[in-house]
Amino acid sequence: MATQIKNSTKTELAVAFGRSMNELRTHTRQQIQLKIKEHGINITFEMLEVMACLWKKDGINQQEIANLTLRDKSSMTYLLDNLVKRKLVKRVEDDIDRRNKIIYLTKEGHELREQLNPWVAEVYEMASEGVDVDNLQKGMLVLKEMIDNLKKR
Repeated sequence: MATQIKNSTKTELAVAFGRSMNELRTHTRQQIQLKIKEHGINITFEMLEVMACLWKKDGINQQEIANLTLRDKSSMTYLLDNLVKRKLVKRVEDDIDRRNKIIYLTKEGHELREQLNPWVAEVYEMASEGVDVDNLQKGMLVLKEMIDNLKKR
């Protein structure tokens, strides 16, 4: 495998890197979904991604959440509808533009964070076991550079 990587072109390496990112996301998602199922929490991985945005910054609009989670507005509406049904978030009319809804966590939404964060952290700790912090930082820089290259086109 190492020889195969050494003899690869830059394009082949970029393709393999992208595939590896997708594979990491798939395995991370599966592990987190297992933890959620084990503990009987009624939430999907996609809903968890929305919740994670709100845990970082509560009180943002639907479009901001869609941008942060890389989803379109219609799928975001569906996810938010389900989170509202589960009483984890609430929609509040924007004072400036009444057509716009600001999304806030409910008390239950805040409490869910305390329950889920240790399990999510455990999954990422498993994934990064034996990986040097410098390598993680370098990997982040490479990803940012590649993303920036695509964004400016």
